[in-house]
Amino acid sequence: MICKFILRRLSFPGIVVAVSLVSFGQEAKPAPKALQESSPSISAMIDSSGPDWVVLGKDDFVRANCDEDTWVWDGSTVHGTGKPVGVLRSAKKYKNLEFVGEWRHLSVGGNSGFFLWTPEDALTDLPRNRLPGAGIEVQVLDHGYTQQYESSSGKKATWFSTNGDIFPVGKSKLKPFPPLSPDGSRSFPKSNHSLGSPAWNHYYVRAINGEVRLWVNGHEVSGGRDANPAEGYLCLEAEGAPIDFKNIKIRELP
Repeated sequence: MICKFILRRLSFPGIVVAVSLVSFGQEAKPAPKALQESSPSISAMIDSSGPDWVVLGKDDFVRANCDEDTWVWDGSTVHGTGKPVGVLRSAKKYKNLEFVGEWRHLSVGGNSGFFLWTPEDALTDLPRNRLPGAGIEVQVLDHGYTQQYESSSGKKATWFSTNGDIFPVGKSKLKPFPPLSPDGSRSFPKSNHSLGSPAWNHYYVRAINGEVRLWVNGHEVSGGRDANPAEGYLCLEAEGAPIDFKNIKIRELP
């Protein structure tokens, strides 16, 4: 991490408000000028090295419906081929928690995500090439997806963004925080901080008592409240494109 002039410490453990030149010390290209202009200078720097944080690796996940070679682990890094469509779920269920993880798309326009609070019945006997029919999705979408969607559909990409949408899937419920997608189903990011392929991005998610908040590369961008269910599995999503996740850490909260 690179940070200067620490201003104050928030009430949340492990979060420091700082004026920073780079939110996370990672091998990422500078953000485009338009993105830089939309980015406030105050960011929340997450220290996930403190007590109670657990690094998740191969033994902490269970294949739900993907092939054996869809997810390949190398230490704390897992490479996903994206095919077939499906998820890798955590070995245990979580209720109140916070987690961090880094990700990078390996192709322009890649699509993936984290599924939070995925109920067991949405994963039981889940067919091949299907995603769970419930859970809260924390979207991981490359910027190139917008151009691909508009080129293939002939429509403007107004119903999604590529900077950290949060939304309920299927039978799950959530009241998204504004700004909202046109149909009100998604929490759109209030500022843009995601970096395009092949740069690494950092997500910090705090999920407690049915409320979810997402920080992208140090900036809080989206969230929601009154999630139902608000307990379940954490999943990594395969949705057609190769992706790497690394340094996934979790801390359970009371």
